[in-house]
Order: sequence, then C-alpha cells, then structure tokens
Amino acid sequence: MNWSLLFSFFADLAEGIPVTLAILASALSIGFVLGLLLCIVRLRRISIVSKLADFYVLFFRGTPLLVQLFAIYYGLGEFEFIRNSFAWPFLREAWFCAVLALGLNSAAFTSEIMRGGVLGVEKGQLEAAAAYGFSNFQTGRLILMPQAARIALPAYSNEIILMLKGTSLASTISIMDLTGIARKLSSEHFAPFEAFIAAGAIYLAMVLLLTAAFSTLEKRYA
Repeated sequence: MNWSLLFSFFADLAEGIPVTLAILASALSIGFVLGLLLCIVRLRRISIVSKLADFYVLFFRGTPLLVQLFAIYYGLGEFEFIRNSFAWPFLREAWFCAVLALGLNSAAFTSEIMRGGVLGVEKGQLEAAAAYGFSNFQTGRLILMPQAARIALPAYSNEIILMLKGTSLASTISIMDLTGIARKLSSEHFAPFEAFIAAGAIYLAMVLLLTAAFSTLEKRYA
C-alpha cells in the first residue's frame, strides 16, 4: 500500500465532506418532519389514512435504499405528467433526488422509532396527569414527549448514523460527495484501496463524533 498517496488523498476527500453533511442534514430534516406526521397518523388510527401510513412504512423499510434512489432518479422521468409538472426542475437534479430518497427512507424508520417511544411511556402516568387536571397539551409537553424522546433517542442516534453511511449511495448518481470523490481518485490514480481506506477513515471519524455527541445526550437525559 502506498502510504504517501493515501495521506495525500485526505485533502481532496475533505472537499466532499460538506456535500455529504448537507445531504445528511437535508434528508434528516425531511425524515423527521414526515416521520412525525406518520407517527401521529398511525397512533390515532385514522381509518384509511392510517393504513396508507402503515403501507408507506412497510414499503420503505422493506425495500433497499439503493432501489428507492434509482426509482426516483431514473424512474420518475419516465412519466410525462411529472416532466410537465412544477416538480420536474427539482426531480431532474441528482442532489435533490438523493435528498428525497434518503429523506423518504428516513421518515419510515423515524416514524417507527417515534411510535415506539410514545408506546413505551406507561399509560398510568398519562392517566395520573388526566386525574390531576392536566390538559392534553400539558400532558404531551410535560410527561409524554420528554419520556418518549428519552426512550427513542438511542434508536434515533442509530438512524442518523445509518443515514450518514447511506449518503454514500449518492455517488451512484454522479454526486461528488465523499464517496464520489473517492471513486474519482481511485480511477485517476489506479489506487482503489488507498482511496477508499482514506474515505472510510473519514466516515469512521464522523461516526465517532456523532456517537460521542449522542452518548452525552443519553447520559444527560437518563
């Protein structure tokens, strides 16, 4: 292995870190908001809407993320009504398609994590709050949400780490993120081992930072 070449790759790979983090932050934002809505609908069991939400979660949890990404990036353009819609200027962009695929996938897992957190709160505490005259808003803000968040935090931290690693799939649709630059360096220098070892080290460093941050949060709210 060429160590000098490996270390020289870090400077080039660093240019892909902002792209990777931007995709991650955007996808997690979509996933959190949509996941919260799905969680509410599934908990309230609103007739057919809840069944559609259940199917959404089943579909995105049960199919590979790469297939979802390809279906959005390559498949949606096959429909004329989509090409003629207001959304086409966004859907023809690789970056937006990557964020959309990751965000929709994250929403399914986030919904299940939130649902598990809410169901993990003892019903007796909610009944006690009602007996003391708490409003639904007070019960949710003071009792339900803090405990549900504490229960869901470890699982959600895993979801964020999985999404970080999932961003590497964006390179398959020509996005020059961390993995995309590693693939470019690999082909230019005929050094796939050095390029991807360096990229893997950067991913590992980011995962360790996230793990440490969430570990601190978990200890604080334990």
